[in-house]
Amino acid sequence: MNETEIRAGETLLEMPDSFDAGVYFIGVIHTPWTQRGACPKQGDPREGPDCRIDIADAFLPALAALESQSHGQVLYWMDRARRDLATQSPKADGATRGTFSLRSPNRPNPIASSLVTIVSVGADHVIVRGLDCLDGTPLIDLKPEKCPEWAKD
Repeated sequence: MNETEIRAGETLLEMPDSFDAGVYFIGVIHTPWTQRGACPKQGDPREGPDCRIDIADAFLPALAALESQSHGQVLYWMDRARRDLATQSPKADGATRGTFSLRSPNRPNPIASSLVTIVSVGADHVIVRGLDCLDGTPLIDLKPEKCPEWAKD
């Protein structure tokens, strides 16, 4: 299926003429997935593959003390996603749902969030487990996260 095609039951949004805010991409995420269909539906912070987040030079000082954290929240921009779908039929089976009821990358603001395990922190990168995005995805933010209950076992 072509990325610009609309499935049966899908509808388009009427998008505003301009944006409300700007975002700095602070790095790039590297994962094993180069095709959308290969990405997991949700990353696994316990057993998922290690993924590398390269931090842009201007933001390297912000990595200070991150190594003391065991878990984090990664916010990223799904730059290859559609932004104009109001309803979607994710399985192309005719069942239509609103975009806000889905984890689909196709949304007005294609921002994603994953809870991750921080594996290691280098001088210019972070290795994490638990992502579900394509290789080369722009990084918006990286935040420490309280150790989740499942990780305390």
